[in-house]
Amino acid sequence: MLLQLVVNHPQAVVPILRGTPVWVWGTFSGLLALGASQLRDRTASMARVSLMPLAMTALSVWGTFSALARSPHLAMAILVWLVAAVLAFALAARGRPVGHYDAARRLYALPGSVVPLLLIVGIFLVKYVVGVDLAMAPQLVQNAPYVLCIAALYGAFTGVFIGRASRLWRLARRPALAV
Repeated sequence: MLLQLVVNHPQAVVPILRGTPVWVWGTFSGLLALGASQLRDRTASMARVSLMPLAMTALSVWGTFSALARSPHLAMAILVWLVAAVLAFALAARGRPVGHYDAARRLYALPGSVVPLLLIVGIFLVKYVVGVDLAMAPQLVQNAPYVLCIAALYGAFTGVFIGRASRLWRLARRPALAV
């Protein structure tokens, strides 16, 4: 709905942005900083490598339930979320891990990547668009295609984050795989 509104009535963007609470922009800034920190080569502990996927999974689950809790399609949305997460995980977990794990120091040496930034922005934008959509048209929770699409998006983001992290976890279990 928001996307249609912006395409058909671009003048609506400014009032929507002005109506967005300030804390949302603070959260977005923090998330951008977190994603930008992934652009450069760095070292990270197992906890640090695990924290972002877990936090983004929590954001995804929160986004799904906060948006769809009153939907009559919630059970199907949960199933779609799970299927999308598993499929995205299977794709993202494939291949060799990128980076190196130093078992003696218990640190990863990781190359910079734009992927985490894009995933973070993607989750934020889905949450933002869904929030605006439901504020303007709460009845959208009754619309099965809308609900299932939102659940699939959130599930896919989760699967990609966890899949990428699993490649690193695998690297720690078998340091000889370093690339």
